[in-house]
Amino acid sequence: MVRLATIARFQTGSLYRFVMRDDLSMPKLPTGTVTFLFTDIEGSTRLIHEHGDQYAELLAEHRRRLREVFAHHDGVEVDTQGDSFFVAFARAPDAVRAAADAQEALSGEPFRVRIGIHTGTPLVAAEGYVGADVHVAARVMAAGHGGQVLVSEATQHLARDVADLRDLGEHRLKDLGAPRRLFQLGNGEFPPLRTLYRTNLPIQLSSLIGRETDLREAGELLRRHRLVTLTGPGGSGKTRLGMQLAADAVDDFPDGVFWVPLQAVREPAHVETAIALSVGSDDDLVDYIGNQRLLLLVDNFEQVVEAASTISELLSGTPNTKIIVTSREPLLLDAERRYPVEPLPNEDAAALFTERARAVTPDFEPTPSVSEICKRLDGLPLAIELAAARVALLRTDELLARLERALPLLSTRSRDAPARQQTLRATIEWSYELLKPDEQALFCSLAVFRGSFTLAAAEAVCAADLETLESLVVKNLVRHLANGRLLLLDTIREFAVEKLEASPDSDAVRAAHADYFLSVAVEANLNAGSMRPGGQRLDLALPELDNCRGALAWCLRSGSIDVGLKIAVALEQLWVLEDPNEGVTWFERLLDAPGADQAPLEDRAHAFRSYGSSLHIAGRPQAADEAATRSLTLFEELGDEHGQAVLLHRLSITAMIRGDLRRARELVERSDAIHRNAGDKWGLAQTTGTLGSISRDEGDEQSAMEFFRESADLAQQVGVPWWQGGALAELACVSLDVGLVDDAEEHARASLAISGMLRDRPGRVFGVAILARVAAERGQAERAGRLWATVEEAEYASPLGGWMRHRPAFEARIREHAGPDFERGYAEGKTLTLDEAVAIAQQSA
Repeated sequence: MVRLATIARFQTGSLYRFVMRDDLSMPKLPTGTVTFLFTDIEGSTRLIHEHGDQYAELLAEHRRRLREVFAHHDGVEVDTQGDSFFVAFARAPDAVRAAADAQEALSGEPFRVRIGIHTGTPLVAAEGYVGADVHVAARVMAAGHGGQVLVSEATQHLARDVADLRDLGEHRLKDLGAPRRLFQLGNGEFPPLRTLYRTNLPIQLSSLIGRETDLREAGELLRRHRLVTLTGPGGSGKTRLGMQLAADAVDDFPDGVFWVPLQAVREPAHVETAIALSVGSDDDLVDYIGNQRLLLLVDNFEQVVEAASTISELLSGTPNTKIIVTSREPLLLDAERRYPVEPLPNEDAAALFTERARAVTPDFEPTPSVSEICKRLDGLPLAIELAAARVALLRTDELLARLERALPLLSTRSRDAPARQQTLRATIEWSYELLKPDEQALFCSLAVFRGSFTLAAAEAVCAADLETLESLVVKNLVRHLANGRLLLLDTIREFAVEKLEASPDSDAVRAAHADYFLSVAVEANLNAGSMRPGGQRLDLALPELDNCRGALAWCLRSGSIDVGLKIAVALEQLWVLEDPNEGVTWFERLLDAPGADQAPLEDRAHAFRSYGSSLHIAGRPQAADEAATRSLTLFEELGDEHGQAVLLHRLSITAMIRGDLRRARELVERSDAIHRNAGDKWGLAQTTGTLGSISRDEGDEQSAMEFFRESADLAQQVGVPWWQGGALAELACVSLDVGLVDDAEEHARASLAISGMLRDRPGRVFGVAILARVAAERGQAERAGRLWATVEEAEYASPLGGWMRHRPAFEARIREHAGPDFERGYAEGKTLTLDEAVAIAQQSA
C-alpha cells in the first residue's frame, strides 16, 4: 500500500506532486499510461453560506457517491482536497465511464460538479506522481463549468468508442502551453470555457515547476493591491512566475491580460510606447485604457527603472488597471508591493531538472546526483535548465564533476556582485564551454542583436547555419518565439556580449549587423527623398527598430558615421510617424560626431534633408528651415537636380507657413518643373499638394481642390498613403469652405481610414475635426459637440501639422452651433477616447 497526500492544491497553476504521509492508505498507483480525473464543486464558498451547518452533511454524501462510482470503475483515489477529488485510472475508457456515472449519481444533489480528464505518462517517484500531465488534467478541469465534463485529446483518442465526445476545438489553458483540443462528454450547453482569450501571454514550451507558495502569496498581493513587483536576481524565474500569475488571474480581468516585454528597451522614455504596443493603443495610453479592467505584466524593468513614474501615472489615470512588474530592483513607488522570488527549494529544483532533462532524453531517470547538481546551482531555474539540457551528452555524475571543477574558476571577479549572480554567470560560462567551437562562435555573434531577430538576420550577420542555430535553441541558449523570431534572454545575452567584445571578430560582426539593418531600412522604403513604387513597409521596419538603434549606436562608437547617416535617412518616415524627436536626436548625434564632415557629400545632403523632416514634425520650423537650406546647398554642390527639387519643395512649405505665399509659390514651381521633367510622380504628388495649399491661402478654392485631388491620386499611384490621406483631408476642408458638405464628408472618411491604418494620431485628430464641422454644417449640434470635445481633449503629436492651420477657423464655425444639444454632446465627448471618437465619426449620422 502506498500512502500519499498532496503538497499542492489542485488548481494552483503549478506542477502537481504527491508525497507520502501516515494517515491515508490506498491501493498501488497506476503506472505507465495513466488517465487522471479531477473534480471540483462550482461555487463551493457560496454553497457553504447557503446551507450553513447542513453543508458538511451534504459534502459527506457527495464524497460517498463519488467514491462508489470511482471504485466501481477501478479508479484509485490519489487525494481529496476539500470538495475536490483527484483520481487515477489505468484505462482511459474507465475514467470516461466513471465521469458519466458520477454526473448521473450527483443529479439529485444541490452541487454542480465540473470534471476534467487527461491521459499521460507521469513519473511515479518515491514521493508519488511527478510530471506535467497531472498539471494538465487539473487545468482541463478548471476550464469547465458545473455539470460539465471536459476531456483532453489524448484521452479522447483512447475512449472515443465508449462515449459521445463533442469536439470543442482548440483552447489555451492557463498553463500557458500551446492550444489543446478539448472534448465535452455529452451534448449539454454551457457558457464559453474558462480558457485564455484576451491576452498576448506567450506560449510556454514547458510547464511551471513548483512555485505553489509563490503563486498563492503573490496572487493574494495582486488581489489586494494594484502594483506587485516580483524582484530577484537574474535567472531566478521572475518572468515565468509572472506569466503564470497573470494567467491564473485572467478571469478577473475581462478586458485583457497583456505582456509588455522590455528586454530590448533601454530608454525610459520608450516604456510607455512599449505598453501601448502591447495593449494595441495608438492613442493616448491613459485615455485608451480608461476604465477597462486590465492586467499588465511589465517584464524586465530593471534597465529602465527611471521610468517608474510612467507606471505611477498609469495607475493614477486608470482606476481598474493592475500591474505586475518583474525587475531585479524595486520601483520604489508608494503603490508598490514587493514579492521576492527566491531560488527553488531543492525538491522543486530536482523536479525541474527531471522535467527538462526528459525534454531532451525521454527515458531520463533521476539519480542522487541530480539533487547535488541543484544545490551547486543554488536552485536558480535558468541555471538548472541549462544544466539539464546537457543530459543528452553527459551523465548526471559527469555533470556534477564538471560543476565541481568549473564553479570556483568561472565565478565573476566582482566582489560586490550578489552570490547568486556569480553562480549564474559561472553556470552560463560553463554551459558555453561545453559548446562546440562553431556553436561558441555563433553564440557570441548573436549577442550583436538587440531584442529579437529573424533567422534571415542570423544567417546574414552571423553566418548562422540551421543545424548550429537549432543546437543553441535546443540547449536553451537561444529562444524560438511564437512569432518565429529568435531571442537571447537578457542574462545570457549579457554574458555573450562580454565574449563578443573580447573577440577579434567583434568589429566585423557589428559592421555586418549595421550593414544588414541598413539593407532592411532601405527595403522598408521610408526615405521620403527616394520613394520607390510599391509603397512603404513599416511592417518591415518596426520589428527591427531596436536593432536599428543598436546599429546607430555602434556607428557612433566606431566612427562609421557614413553608415549611421544612411540608416537614419532610410528610416526618415519612421521617425516622422513614430517619434520625430528620436529622429532629431539621432541626426544631431551623427551630424555633430567627430568625422561627420568627412562623410560623403551625398550622405550629408540627405541627412540634413531628413533631419529637417523630423525637426518640422517636432514643431521646430526655424531649425527645420536651416537644415533644409543646408541640404539644398549640398545638393547644389553635387549637381543633383532631384535632391534640389526635394529641398525647394521643403523650403516652399516653410515659406507658406510664414505667410510668404509669393516666395512659396516661386520655390514650389521650380521644384514642380524639375519633377515633371523627370516624370517623378512622388515628387509631383508633393508639389501639387503644396500648390493646392498656396492656392487655398490665396483664396482660389477651385484651383486648390483640383491640386489636392491630383496630389491624392498621385500619392495613391506611388503607394504613399500618409500623403494621400493628408491631401484628402485638405480637399475636405476646401470642400467645406465652398459648401460641398457631402463631398467633404466623403473625403474626410477616406482620409480617416488611411490615418487609422497608419496609426497616424495627428491625421486621426484632423479627420475627426473635419467630421465634427460636417456635423455642425448640417445642424447636427449634439454630434458636432461630441466629436469636437474629443478633438480638444486630444494631445497633438504634430503641433505644426496640416490640422493646426485650420483649427481656429474650425472652432469658430463649430461654436456657432453652441446650445443645449451641443453642450450635451460635448459633455459626452469629454469621456470618449480617440478610438471611440473615430468609430463614431466613421458612422453615418
